[in-house]
Amino acid sequence: MTTYALCGGGTAGHITPLIAVAEELESLDPQASFVVVGTKGGRERELLPSHLQNMFVVPKLPFPRRIGRYALLFPFRWIATVISALRQLRARRADVVVGFGGYTAAPVYLAAWLAKIPLVIHEANALPGMANKLGATLTNNVAVCFPGTPLPHAQVVGMPMRQSVRGASAVSVSEARKHFGLKARTPVLLVTGGSTGAQSLNRTIEAVASECVKAGWQVLHLRGKDNDAPHGLPDGFVSLGYTDRMDLALRAASLVVSRAGAATVSEIQLTGVPAVFIPYHVGNGEQEHNARATINAGAAVMVSNKDFTPEWVRTSLLPLMADKNKREEMATSMAQLAVSDAAAGVAQMAQHATQKGF
Repeated sequence: MTTYALCGGGTAGHITPLIAVAEELESLDPQASFVVVGTKGGRERELLPSHLQNMFVVPKLPFPRRIGRYALLFPFRWIATVISALRQLRARRADVVVGFGGYTAAPVYLAAWLAKIPLVIHEANALPGMANKLGATLTNNVAVCFPGTPLPHAQVVGMPMRQSVRGASAVSVSEARKHFGLKARTPVLLVTGGSTGAQSLNRTIEAVASECVKAGWQVLHLRGKDNDAPHGLPDGFVSLGYTDRMDLALRAASLVVSRAGAATVSEIQLTGVPAVFIPYHVGNGEQEHNARATINAGAAVMVSNKDFTPEWVRTSLLPLMADKNKREEMATSMAQLAVSDAAAGVAQMAQHATQKGF
């Protein structure tokens, strides 16, 4: 029996591909067992299915970026975390470590290398984080989502996505719309800033709610679970704090307005829906890079966060909503970018790593 240690970074963007790869590994190897390396204070307990709750946690250890008390103590905390992870991996008899980046990952990668446990990493973003930059120097088994990702040994496999997302096309558009209380035959603008929402997107789309509906559209607005529901919205504007059926939300959509996280871009590509990306400039600016290939293919347009205003909606978004031919062209280009077998690619890489050893 093979034991896979799966290491995600405590956020949905790391945990979702982790679950997708676990599903594929279970399909390929029904006798497989799993241990998840979680982040203290992360979302693993919330997001992981019950059969992946065998877990040990390590503290968040972001690399220090300035001199101070944290920087002075960092080497000692780092060594202690690596030693703890090393002991846990040995105690759990891990045969391979599969990592998806994030604060948790770097010490676990080093622990795997020291223990001579095969290591596989997947980088979701077009610009890699520091943990996966380190990991890519410790293994040849490097999978990436986007072409041109600057990591050694990179193999482009795409974004691992759960079976429910990959199978969304089996659900009819009318069924997906019915799930959200939307009309079956009226086009739908899906607006989402991710699970926590985006205040700037929320303010803009709520300001033009009536204009979008008057244009003959419905709006499905995923405002973020911690954001209050707005008042006085017109019929045809559905505002939800959160949905666990993002697959159906994308299936229901005729056009998507969203951030450009790696998982979001990949899911939109898979569903073949034209998009407007509003990257959130965070970290090293990876969201702009995540969206670049889709923009270049003519499948989406991009607008900066500061420029996504009610006036931009009136002058640019509403005309796109009215141009069915343009949206159909974008949808065709989007579908050509879709990658549906990334989870299988990473799972097979993990299996191969266990066979060839460290």
